[in-house]
Amino acid sequence: MRTLFSLLALLALPALAGSVDEAINKPGRLPADIERDARSRPDVVIPLLALEEGDRVVDVFGGSGYYSELLASVVGPRGEVILQNNEAYEQFVGRALSTRFDGRDTGNITLLRSEADDLKLGSGLDAALIIMSYHDLFYDDAENGWPQIDDVDFIGQIRAALKPGGRFLIVDHAAPAGTAAAACKSLHRIDEAFAIKRLSGQGFRLVGFSEALRNPADTHSTLVFDPSIRGSTDRFVLVFEKS
Repeated sequence: MRTLFSLLALLALPALAGSVDEAINKPGRLPADIERDARSRPDVVIPLLALEEGDRVVDVFGGSGYYSELLASVVGPRGEVILQNNEAYEQFVGRALSTRFDGRDTGNITLLRSEADDLKLGSGLDAALIIMSYHDLFYDDAENGWPQIDDVDFIGQIRAALKPGGRFLIVDHAAPAGTAAAACKSLHRIDEAFAIKRLSGQGFRLVGFSEALRNPADTHSTLVFDPSIRGSTDRFVLVFEKS
């Protein structure tokens, strides 16, 4: 089954490779973004969205906008990228967000601050992505500024905003198999099988994946911010379609 999913994912690559390559090699990109490319592999991840020029896509909990800027180059001036953050995420990324936009051409990116219970995504989106933050839907730490999220409602809002057949991409840190969401708060990780099962029951169909961000040396037992593993965790990459 996973071999079939790999084939489906690869079929999307030829038509998009040039656009993604141009986005990655666009002059004037931030040095921190260029340094991140090697560990985030946008050359592999972005084509899974099967975007075309003029498409509209939302970068959910997009942080400082690393992916948003690349996606804006792919969809072009007739397209739109919505860079969504809640208040907690904006505080987490700090000045990195303003650094991206101050005096720079980032393409057609719309900044959106909205909270989980009312994402304000509108409708008619071609794609959505959530990078290393799906686990945060199951992270509850109100004392430190992170509200409890109803993941069914949250994912339902994303699904409602997507066109029929719209794609939803997830990249996240792998947790030990069988742990479901138990490691979300302690390690900021989530079980891949749990994510697939959860989303498959919320109106999405798994259509592809990539192994490009795998790290077999990661034991899945270390906090993702630990210096020994930060930036090189074992990450799963999954792409779904609205069913």
